[in-house]
Amino acid sequence: MEGAATVLVVDDSRTKRYLLVNWLARAGFTVLEAETGGEALSRVGSDPIDLVVLDVRLPDLSGFEVCERIKSTHPALPVIHVSAHAVDVGDRTQGLTRGADAYLTEPIEPEELVATAHAVLRYYQARQRAELLAERLTGLADTTVAVHAAPNFARLLERAASGAAEIFKSPAAVVAETFDGHCLAGVCAGPGAAASVVSWSVDDGAVPTGATVRVQAPTEWALVDWPADDTVTVAAARLRDDRAPLYVVVPTATQTAGRPVLRQLAQAVASAVEAQRSFDEEHRIAVTLQRSLLPRRIPEIAGLDLAVRYEPASMQTEVGGDFYELVMLDGHLLLAIGDVAGHSLHAATVMAELRHALRAYAVEGHQPGEILHRVNELMRTLLPNELATTCVLLLEPATGKVRLASAGHLPPLISLDGKTEFVQHPAPLLGVRAPRPADLEFVLPAGATIVFYTDGLIERRDSSIDEGLKALAASAAQVDANLDRFCERLLVELAPAEIQDDVAVVALRRH
Repeated sequence: MEGAATVLVVDDSRTKRYLLVNWLARAGFTVLEAETGGEALSRVGSDPIDLVVLDVRLPDLSGFEVCERIKSTHPALPVIHVSAHAVDVGDRTQGLTRGADAYLTEPIEPEELVATAHAVLRYYQARQRAELLAERLTGLADTTVAVHAAPNFARLLERAASGAAEIFKSPAAVVAETFDGHCLAGVCAGPGAAASVVSWSVDDGAVPTGATVRVQAPTEWALVDWPADDTVTVAAARLRDDRAPLYVVVPTATQTAGRPVLRQLAQAVASAVEAQRSFDEEHRIAVTLQRSLLPRRIPEIAGLDLAVRYEPASMQTEVGGDFYELVMLDGHLLLAIGDVAGHSLHAATVMAELRHALRAYAVEGHQPGEILHRVNELMRTLLPNELATTCVLLLEPATGKVRLASAGHLPPLISLDGKTEFVQHPAPLLGVRAPRPADLEFVLPAGATIVFYTDGLIERRDSSIDEGLKALAASAAQVDANLDRFCERLLVELAPAEIQDDVAVVALRRH
């Protein structure tokens, strides 16, 4: 590497310049020449130069000033001062103080010049390697944080590819398999470019557990436009025998000895991928559990229209414990809706226990308030650390008579002839020992629609719950003739595009 270095010799003496150029060229350097300080500064700004050998006395600028200007714009470019006249301590001190890396005075020996050039270049090459490593390690740390904070699998791969492109200042690709076996690749054309995700397949048969690195032809990884006349280096990280490996692919020319940063990047991203796979798998199990425990069909009841919409949280969000119930018991419709506190597979299992308990007490013939009282006692005995909100309604279809009890749940909304009203029934949550109010009794008028919902429909991080309730009242003022379409419209108008919490909506209209 040293023999291939390019040296700029700056001296206004043709004879002296000839000697310096000759000595450096015979030592294996590529040598460029400049006669003045201005010419030297121009060449430094345009030519790839590794070292400047600079005379102190120049016709236009002093060598000290030229050195100072070079260092201000190219601090990693070494400069050696040479002088036939300025040999006193003050000049040498000034030269070194203003940025020079060495100071040689005549008589200059060829061996001393060449040895000094090699020594200065070795120092700067080592410094550049250290600075490059430090910069890449900072990029590695930033990328590690970014991938572990990714909200879903696709964004994780995008952030990993963008991070690799930024670290190695090159195109990059990151390939991994989801928990259900779908292989995806995050690709980025270079630092600053937007990353994207595409489908890709890899033969994983020969990849052992651990981190391995290999060099391959770019045609085997035709995911991006790789630099011409270069191969690609592929780091593979496999954390478990039963998991597909993760791959990070970058141009080989970007790599240093041992490829330490590439190896660490592959392992860091593989760890984030494994965590995301586990989360996605648990989320899928929880959603499946929820759906299996919710009512399989909506009862058909003379004089009533019923519609339900249930949307689980997005894949990047832990599943919640929302539930609803619709069943005819002894000529009355039992309608219940609830939400278990927390978001996890555990919340879904608690939801299942509460729903079954609620159904059991309803079958025994208890009124809504007594049902909630008994469910509350059950929770405090068997599930002492859990909390939930619930609203229970018993409706006589023929007369519209309603008995309703709530346990801290959001108030149902009645819509009739363009007007809306919330049914307020304040009461403590389930899981809390506190007195409960008597059941609320009223008649649901013919033509009226009552809407039950969970907090995922109206709660937003950037607005208050009162604003959410106001928005619901506005959306529900006009009820669609098709009740299913009405529920769908509420979700479209009120729920975010990427649902952060489970949403359950139950609408009931009396003819």
